[in-house]
Amino acid sequence: MASQNINVGAKADDNNGEPLRNAFIDIRKMFAEVYGQTYTSDTQDLGGTTLAFKADQLSLTNTAEAATDNYVITYDDASGGFTLEEKFDGDITSVVAGDGLIGGAADGDATLNVNVDDSTIEIDTDTVRIKDDGVTHAKLEDRYTESKTDYGSITSTTTIDWSVAAIHELTMGGAATLNFSNYKKGQAIDLIIDGDETITFGTTSGTPSINQVGTSTYDGTTDNIIQVLCTDDDATPTFLYAVGAYTSDTNPA
Repeated sequence: MASQNINVGAKADDNNGEPLRNAFIDIRKMFAEVYGQTYTSDTQDLGGTTLAFKADQLSLTNTAEAATDNYVITYDDASGGFTLEEKFDGDITSVVAGDGLIGGAADGDATLNVNVDDSTIEIDTDTVRIKDDGVTHAKLEDRYTESKTDYGSITSTTTIDWSVAAIHELTMGGAATLNFSNYKKGQAIDLIIDGDETITFGTTSGTPSINQVGTSTYDGTTDNIIQVLCTDDDATPTFLYAVGAYTSDTNPA
């Protein structure tokens, strides 16, 4: 129901206003709607109903805030009052594709597509995936591609971090334990070692099982390459290692 106008005349006691009963009937009708009641008669008992505004009974068309479509009316049971609350910052007027996306729109519906080069990344049946042979050596982790040579002369327990390099070049200056860390199951590293010292393998945590492959042992009088393979990386990690001496002679014969 729309709001009712109650005619009060042009001035007091000019006898041009609505009769008092008619005015109160209009007031009763408006209060019935405010309280969510169905008005059936002018003598209806309208008492005992809790205030219950409906969304379609509220309008902000006469407020400056309503023009922004950002405000809603809320009713506080404790205070018994209404407040205007700004709930939104405004309408989205455009969508711009960010890094890795293409498309967009100035208004209306927007479509954003994944930008792929079809060399390393491809789309297959709406699924984005790595293309076959799309992972190059340069895209691998350091643990598979790098060399670490800055250990200096090793004279005490030293950590060999499997995550920073695949090749570790070591010079032994005294007997020492080489403790492995950040190893992954299936990963192998190469230790290129020189120095006539006793070497022991271990880990920085857990209880490792370290097993030699073959019969060759470390020979401190020459250069050695020791390849270590991690076959389990849980709390009791397992490693296999093989030792080989080498020389700088380029003639395989």
